[in-house]
Amino acid sequence: MTQFSIAVVGASWGGLAALSELVKGLPRDFPVPMAVVQHRSRHADNLLASLLQDLTPLRVVDVEDKEPIEPGTVYIAPANYHMLVDGGYFSLTTDPLVRFSRPSIDVTFTSAGDAYPGATLGVILTGANDDGSRGLRHIVNRGGKAIVQDPDSAESRTMPAAALQAVPEAQVVPLRDMAAHLVTLTGSKANSARKNAT
Repeated sequence: MTQFSIAVVGASWGGLAALSELVKGLPRDFPVPMAVVQHRSRHADNLLASLLQDLTPLRVVDVEDKEPIEPGTVYIAPANYHMLVDGGYFSLTTDPLVRFSRPSIDVTFTSAGDAYPGATLGVILTGANDDGSRGLRHIVNRGGKAIVQDPDSAESRTMPAAALQAVPEAQVVPLRDMAAHLVTLTGSKANSARKNAT
């Protein structure tokens, strides 16, 4: 049984490619709900969830306010809303931008660390700013675990480099190995998504 109640993933510049690589490697039995914050325009459509759904046997949804958090699901923060983890469900707010972003990775990560102390897995992927570094630090301070994409494997190294500066004890994992690493950490079976989808 996994020790984690939620995995929160933050990405910005280059995030679509990185998230695609990540979710396509997750098996059908991946036991931890995954909440994804991808920086995008306030007017962005909901194509991100559709694009990722084509790559994974897990359910991929745009979060709605008060949406329950359930295993086997990848939750996408909607454009122009902060997504907060609030016990067993998500809350959406239109509070002011944080580091020029809404949704903010820091907001989601901080709320997850508070909702599930010691049971939150924080993952920072590629990005061109430093959003997420404070939230990742908060997750670790609350007893959770931090994973950062190897900056050398990132389309933009700024975000993972900032995360490593804030959380030097974070595990550094190349993008190509990220899904397998999460599978191992969460105790799910090491079957690939492709095998489980057949």
